[in-house]
Amino acid sequence: MDGLIGRKVGMTQVFDDNGQSVPVTVVEAGPCTVVQVRSRDRDGYDAVQLGFGSRREKRAGKALTGHMKKAGGVFESLVEFRLEEAGEYAVGQQIKLDEVFSAGDMIDVSGSSKGRGFAGVMKRHGFAGQSATHGTHESFRGGGAIGACAYPGRVFKGKRMPGRLGGKTATVQNLEVVGVRPDDNVLLVRGGLPGGKNGQLVLKRAVKGEADA
Repeated sequence: MDGLIGRKVGMTQVFDDNGQSVPVTVVEAGPCTVVQVRSRDRDGYDAVQLGFGSRREKRAGKALTGHMKKAGGVFESLVEFRLEEAGEYAVGQQIKLDEVFSAGDMIDVSGSSKGRGFAGVMKRHGFAGQSATHGTHESFRGGGAIGACAYPGRVFKGKRMPGRLGGKTATVQNLEVVGVRPDDNVLLVRGGLPGGKNGQLVLKRAVKGEADA
């Protein structure tokens, strides 16, 4: 297994062997339960579907409850991990934290970023804004012109403009695992991670490896 599902607990700091403060994000990772095993013959690809957390059965729906019944629980999150050796896992098997990650590993973490609502171009794209003098009137934080009139007579696709900010899946690559505490199912990851407190996170081994860290 090269990944787990987790939950963001918050941030704190730990001290390394040299006494230096290291900012870390505390992640509750696992244990995850195997809900489904996909095979190339039946599904066209090899993968293992893991479940994490728990929720009330009436909030899951009959179809989803029936899907997770063999695994022995009603899980809050379901995520698939593609694996060549998926056939080695069985439905209902538990995957624990220390079986997947250890201190010093480099991982990629995905989560839903914090939603900021409707934002202007200065906050959303880092625009400098307009001059505070020389005739600027009530548009100090505006984005300026968005295109010409006669030609091309339209606004090009991808033009940076105000709009919804955040609330999208974000991935941070090559983060160092500072510590693993299997008794508490806690992983300490150097730096910040996407999303807010209690947000779902998907942790995988780094695809770029330690050389690019």
